[in-house]
Amino acid sequence: MLDSKIPAGPLEQKWNDYKGHVKLVNPANKRKLEVIIVGTGLAGASAAASLGELGYRVKAYCFQDSPRRAHSIAAQGGINAAKNYQNDGDSVFRLFYDTVKGGDYRAREANVHRLAEVSVNIIDQCVAQGVPFAREYGGLLNNRSFGGTQVKRTFYAAGQTGQQLLIGAYQALERQVALGNVTMYTRHEMLDVVIIDGKARGIICRNLVTGELERHFGHTVLLCTGGYGNVFYLSTNAMGSNVTAAWKAHKKGAYFGNPCFTQIHPTCIPVTGDHQSKLTLMSESLRNDGRIWVPKKKDDNRKANDIPEDERDYYLERRYPAFGNLVPRDVASRAAKERCDAGYGVGTTKQAVYLDFKYNLINKYGRTEAGKQGIENPDMETLIRLGKEVVKEEYGNLFDMYEKITGENPYEVPMRIYPAVHYTMGGLWVDYELMTSVKGLYALGECNFSDHGANRLGASALMQGLADGYFVIPYTLGNYLADEIATRPIPTSHEAFEEAEKAVSNRINQLMSIKGRQSVESLHKRLGRIMWEKCGMARNEQGLKEAIEEIRALKKEFWSDVRIPGEINEMNPELDKANRVADFIELGELMCMDALNRAESCGGHFREESQTEDGEALRHDDQFMYVSAWEYKGESDWQLNKEELNYEVIKPTQRNYK
Repeated sequence: MLDSKIPAGPLEQKWNDYKGHVKLVNPANKRKLEVIIVGTGLAGASAAASLGELGYRVKAYCFQDSPRRAHSIAAQGGINAAKNYQNDGDSVFRLFYDTVKGGDYRAREANVHRLAEVSVNIIDQCVAQGVPFAREYGGLLNNRSFGGTQVKRTFYAAGQTGQQLLIGAYQALERQVALGNVTMYTRHEMLDVVIIDGKARGIICRNLVTGELERHFGHTVLLCTGGYGNVFYLSTNAMGSNVTAAWKAHKKGAYFGNPCFTQIHPTCIPVTGDHQSKLTLMSESLRNDGRIWVPKKKDDNRKANDIPEDERDYYLERRYPAFGNLVPRDVASRAAKERCDAGYGVGTTKQAVYLDFKYNLINKYGRTEAGKQGIENPDMETLIRLGKEVVKEEYGNLFDMYEKITGENPYEVPMRIYPAVHYTMGGLWVDYELMTSVKGLYALGECNFSDHGANRLGASALMQGLADGYFVIPYTLGNYLADEIATRPIPTSHEAFEEAEKAVSNRINQLMSIKGRQSVESLHKRLGRIMWEKCGMARNEQGLKEAIEEIRALKKEFWSDVRIPGEINEMNPELDKANRVADFIELGELMCMDALNRAESCGGHFREESQTEDGEALRHDDQFMYVSAWEYKGESDWQLNKEELNYEVIKPTQRNYK
């Protein structure tokens, strides 16, 4: 049975009541307890800093050469919080409601409400750390709009919010490293979790510089290793982002929740050919001031600036007048795909739409600046010049990035964008305390499934990662460790460590002994093509069944014909990649199985058989209002466990952004 451990009582009081009654560990006892944290992005770095500050003995691991290289830096647009500085009707409840609705009613109410509650504290924490959030003329922190909301609640630092927040968390982490409360292990990758008497008690790591396997004990293990979007090969994720740590935990008993819920981001630079190894994200914040359109005429080959206004189809504003360009990501992505599939796409591949800033450049920013400077009846050249100055301050690095990649100046011509794989709402199943189905094993941030349902609203990933690390795990972890004070450190010579290391070593030796003909990269690319074509923006029963068979065949091919150069006991990035791709192949099979089982459309999971007359997602709450929690039983064998979702406060309705 799945016990989500949701506290009793009214929704808005659950978290406070939990904190008031939770078990505590006194400061002297905290120094006896060792905590392993795998991953040092926003969730991991904030957790390590917070737990180190509390007095726990923390060991933190990352496969990069520095925590500052975590993929969290790639988040550009902002972080949500219900502080209502704009006085536009926002509140904790409104953030909670928007998040549950945006997730298409497939998130756990209690977790989402807690997230909305602590969001207000996150901003204060980050400001105190020196994060340079944008500010208004009067000195208050500024906000901008993001998809799925009708208020301004997104705090930002130009187009590099993730980077600035990570630097803040990194500084807090490094302070604890300097004080001796946190031991940092860089260039280490977790390849297995060690279970003793049903509890997580350590990890097996590979030193990525020397190739040696290492054993590390901990009274508890926290996984903060991000999402698995690279299962699609092409995604907005960093090249190193992978599922290995979470997958090893899954195969040791941790349930995998909602693996098919993948977010497709509508605002990415389009694919240009088979030579690409990753895609580049253009922040959703650009939809705040950009207008999305395609030509009204099919296969229109004119340049964007040559197409007059009355021949442009601002299709999001037309279809969703209440939210316009700020509909949620899943809605905007499917709408772009529909227009391109219908023959209205732009660019050389015809797999792109325009994101145009000229209107707001002139009318929103240019005229406002002219008014501020007392310029009466400004000409068009002046309006454009003044508008550019404001836009450069808001989005300058994003515009520069786009120009470097495409060779086009987005101040003068519209950007071309198309949807791409971005964030994964699925992840390890966790309860209210963020503990997986394995005792003592926790999952934080994008690594878990808990807060976003079937679709994540923009600017909520940073919010969840920091909420879990700074404000949730310091309470919930103590509730478990209070019963572990008497547990003495277990020597790594214990047979469970021996067996886990042997299993890891055998797998590495097996990989290296294949000596086939195909590169890891080529096999990964083939997996990605299967996943994108048959488990991507739209899925159907036949395609998913075909994908499962194709992935199983690819797995056999991988384990019989992959070629990995180099040696084991040395720095060998190809071996590291092979380990990760082998896990991606197994995950891809489970994702397709989950998508096949969920015969409804919700959020980022769109089953072609389940849609309304006008092409919107059609949920089936009577059949699928549950979390899919998959239990690993053996090769290509999983058992589905269901956590029923009960909505006490919000009444699930068909989402409507019109």
